Amino acid sequence: MPTPSLAALPIRRLTPRDLAACADLSENRGWPREEHKWGFLLTAGKGHGIDDPDGGLVAAYVVTEYGPRERPDLAAIGMVLVAERHARQGVGRRLMRHIVSTMGTTPLTLHATPYGRPLYEELGFKVTGRAEMLRGHFTPGGPEPRVVTRSATAEDLGSILRLDEEVFGADRTHIITRLPAFADQLRVAEEHGRIVGYTAAWPNMDTHVVGPLIARDTETAKALLASLAAHTERPLRIDIDVRHEELMAWAQERGLKPVSSNAVMTYGITELPGDWTRRFAPVTVAAG
Repeated sequence: MPTPSLAALPIRRLTPRDLAACADLSENRGWPREEHKWGFLLTAGKGHGIDDPDGGLVAAYVVTEYGPRERPDLAAIGMVLVAERHARQGVGRRLMRHIVSTMGTTPLTLHATPYGRPLYEELGFKVTGRAEMLRGHFTPGGPEPRVVTRSATAEDLGSILRLDEEVFGADRTHIITRLPAFADQLRVAEEHGRIVGYTAAWPNMDTHVVGPLIARDTETAKALLASLAAHTERPLRIDIDVRHEELMAWAQERGLKPVSSNAVMTYGITELPGDWTRRFAPVTVAAG
């Protein structure tokens, strides 16, 4: 029986049962397996993939929607991967066209590597920003930010959700309510009993990824980042919006080194919603 062509293979919805296959696909492309992140994305977002008749996945992606379920305000595309043996055969283009078609009028965003950016531009995505990944062991030093931080409690959740929607520009309750189980740390910054920022640190291979990082101002962002570092022995990893130059410089002074950068791209909107001045880092670049 002849093997069906790649173009004839159906794109299907992925479920948490596909976690190992997704991790295998990451590994195949030289990425870390990142099973913890894949599990989060497959439950908070909608994964789709193409089965390989010979086993495993030909390709996969995840779309995470924000706002009302019937008419999302925004959708973030991430984890667009094609197995090495099927690369350069139009599979990635087919996946992206499928996303654009099925999402209709919903505005889209993604973080693009230099490798993927030409395809996204070909399909109409525009570069609207950039994020710099920093990584390393945080070394305390210099004047400490004078902002009170503490571990978040269940009672803080409502305030965190309200602040997050105001800053992010869309409701992402389905993401934020999963953070206590997904992250090893969830911390808030407080002033006069009011929450003015929050952040989380979640495990990814040998690091703790910082995200999201939402804060009233740079001093509050510094305090939250320092508070996370004080409670882990792992290196930190964070993707900072490059417009936050002061936080970038401060983090580098304390041991976090630039590793790579991604272009922030949008489709259907000229810029992301919300207040970028208080949005310092995403939950993960795969989910916006």
